Amino acid sequence: MLRIADILALPGLHELRLRAGAAGLDHVVRWPYVAENEGIADWVMGGELVFVTGINHPRQEANLLQLVREAHQQRVAGMVILTGEEFIRAIPVAVVAEAERLSLPLLEQPYQLKMVVVTQAIGTALVQAQMLGRSRQHVLEQLLEGGYQSLEVLLQRARSLALPLAVPRQLALFRLAGGEQLFTDDAPLQAESRLQGYRQQLHDEIEQVVAGLGDALALICQGEHWIALLPAADAQQGRHNRQRMQALLVRANTRLAPLRLFLGLSATGHLPQHYAAGLGEARQALVVAQSFPERLGLSCFGELGVLELLSAVRDRQLLDRFVAAVLGALIHDDGRHSPVLMPTLEAWLQCNGNLALAAQRLQVHRNTLGYRLQRIETLTGRSLGDHHHRLDLTVALMIWRLSAYQPAPA
Repeated sequence: MLRIADILALPGLHELRLRAGAAGLDHVVRWPYVAENEGIADWVMGGELVFVTGINHPRQEANLLQLVREAHQQRVAGMVILTGEEFIRAIPVAVVAEAERLSLPLLEQPYQLKMVVVTQAIGTALVQAQMLGRSRQHVLEQLLEGGYQSLEVLLQRARSLALPLAVPRQLALFRLAGGEQLFTDDAPLQAESRLQGYRQQLHDEIEQVVAGLGDALALICQGEHWIALLPAADAQQGRHNRQRMQALLVRANTRLAPLRLFLGLSATGHLPQHYAAGLGEARQALVVAQSFPERLGLSCFGELGVLELLSAVRDRQLLDRFVAAVLGALIHDDGRHSPVLMPTLEAWLQCNGNLALAAQRLQVHRNTLGYRLQRIETLTGRSLGDHHHRLDLTVALMIWRLSAYQPAPA
């Protein structure tokens, strides 16, 4: 990947000056774009380095401020303003201040530095970065899959590609869910365009957050999933990663509706020979993140407890039989009527048997809750006052939740 900081260091581009937005020097550049219209919001998708010349459209302070704000809103990588005697004489102070406030890298390019020189240098660097990125991704994918004959040979290749694999890692597995809803709401072409736009924005945001953690490795994109390898030598770094990832999920899910982003985190301290195992941990955590709403879309492998055992059971028939024996009557009854018994049992267990709290959570009268609990005991043949029976019900509920996100093998 090519960052703003890399562009400033390219041979022949020393006349480019960073005027504002140093906090965004790690922004990844996808391609250069020359702004020809009054605004850019309808013409960019995120990740562009936008060039503003003033040649085909007058650029007064108000318009430049508009462009900076639109660039920030559309998540472009940065903006370059060409200055000289003929068109834009100088970048207004207010524009520099606004770019700094928004952490948008703002570069100044004198007109005597020819555009063809700049775009050729950036284009060449982008091609080289893409080739290097593909090679690095291939190495990482082999490590994640465990599909290699010699670890030593693969690590030698990683060193030649300058991959920082000596850093212990925590694996993060993201999943963007709900894309099918877009195709229910919109025409196919419009829905596909929206979905690809969401994916690109999300990819860029995840990439920026991961880069901010240091020792960044490229994201691995696999359909609706992204794999990130976060630096994490110990539990303290793991907690820091969790906080940053939780904040990322909150920001992303605020604007993604009806789509939803989920995340599973592995344990910390994984070295390259353990990446495949770490990815397995992240997968288990992701299933739990999707299955239990109270986890707010994020789960860590180290927090799974008994769920680690349940999600690792490969005999689905064994799990299905247990759920059917314990909860089958409730599931059947909810299927015939409005589903109330399973949500009631789950709320009562989550509230540790506190009737008042459970009734409040369900927004029902306490007497209604009492009647439902009696019916649950009758249908299951289990007493809610017996701790062995409560354990059966709790575990069966966990399996029932997990089963929705673990399809049976073909």
